[in-house]
Amino acid sequence: MPGSPARTTRAASAAQAAPPAAHRSVGLLVTLVLGGLTAVPPLSMDMYLPALPEVTDSLHAGASTVQLTLTACLAGMAFGQLVVGPMSDRWGRRRPLLAGLAVYIAATVVCALAPTVELLVAFRLVQGLAGAAGIVIARAVVRDLYDGVAMARFFSTLMLISGVAPIVAPLIGGQVLRFTDWRGVFHILTGVGVVLTAVVWRFLPETLPPRERQGGGTADALRTMRGLLADRAFTGYMLAGGFAFAALFAYVSASPFVVQEIYGASPQTYSLLFGVNSVGLVAVGQINGKFLVGRVDMDKVLAAGLAVITVASAALLLMTAGVFGEVGLAPVAAGLFVLMSAMSLCMPNTNALALMRTKHAAGSASALLGTSSFLVGAVASPLVGVAGEHTAVPMAVVQLVCSLAAVACFAGLCRPFGGRTATEGEES
Repeated sequence: MPGSPARTTRAASAAQAAPPAAHRSVGLLVTLVLGGLTAVPPLSMDMYLPALPEVTDSLHAGASTVQLTLTACLAGMAFGQLVVGPMSDRWGRRRPLLAGLAVYIAATVVCALAPTVELLVAFRLVQGLAGAAGIVIARAVVRDLYDGVAMARFFSTLMLISGVAPIVAPLIGGQVLRFTDWRGVFHILTGVGVVLTAVVWRFLPETLPPRERQGGGTADALRTMRGLLADRAFTGYMLAGGFAFAALFAYVSASPFVVQEIYGASPQTYSLLFGVNSVGLVAVGQINGKFLVGRVDMDKVLAAGLAVITVASAALLLMTAGVFGEVGLAPVAAGLFVLMSAMSLCMPNTNALALMRTKHAAGSASALLGTSSFLVGAVASPLVGVAGEHTAVPMAVVQLVCSLAAVACFAGLCRPFGGRTATEGEES
């Protein structure tokens, strides 16, 4: 009989046994979708990088002005997260995400048609504002599903998936320029946005149940963020990650001019070097996720990563300043490879360590983490071109200053090796 105790017991046992297999299936789909969402920033930035010198000629604009198209997109991704993060805590993850993707597609179409650099800068800003939805909600979904070491490992897995984007994107961008102009890059990005929207609609479930959503309006969202910032260690991880990202973005912004204009490499050679660096980023990310997390204290791994990027930045400054005489592309490329690879010891662990301190407002916490990174990166971007297109010294200076600032925030606010407060997970 349906209501018999035996039938009820068997049904309960089946219900308990089913979730692991279902979780593995859904987990794989969610991993792929989240990887696609985190790939939006490198796709939007890196496919466009080989075309920067061409844009300066096509739109009759200077290098520093064209670099503002990167700054605008980055600033948009920074401030957009402050809006989308609290929205996702209030209304769930899916609706804000789908709305953001729709606006991203429209803005990218306008970028492809922009007749002036001013219009391109304006709609790169809109593109960034809309693209922020994918960044902030992807991190919030990870926090919904995972905690502690599992969350850190998942972030490293995401770096494997999203890391393919910076490898492939400049290569695609370089090949696109063989057959069309820089506008073709934005046509491809439009297609990527359409495909990603369809995949999210079909495969990404809602991960924030209604009972866990936050009510209230802007005032409540601001109070939540103020409470997060009052957590000294959370703020320390946030700033350390933000400055480390700025050192990375100084490379992203300056490298097209450094490699192509100073060292005379072709767009295809630049794309290949960028891809090699991205391979290092992915490889070290997998070492972090599979071998270090859970075996070595995450604070120690983060400290090692910050030390490596600081040393690499100092070496780059000495080389570009001529301390070792005139150096070719190979030593500079090697220094950039080390710096970019070490980011995989910094970014996943700062995100995980910060988000471990908050469960109640993952969207707002993710917004603050993303905003700090993209905002500092947006400030760093134009600084790398202040001395013109014929010197790499400003790039190296910005990288070293940002690396030292990251170390100072980590050591001074997080106090990783004594005196730090427990994480939320440890407290409970």
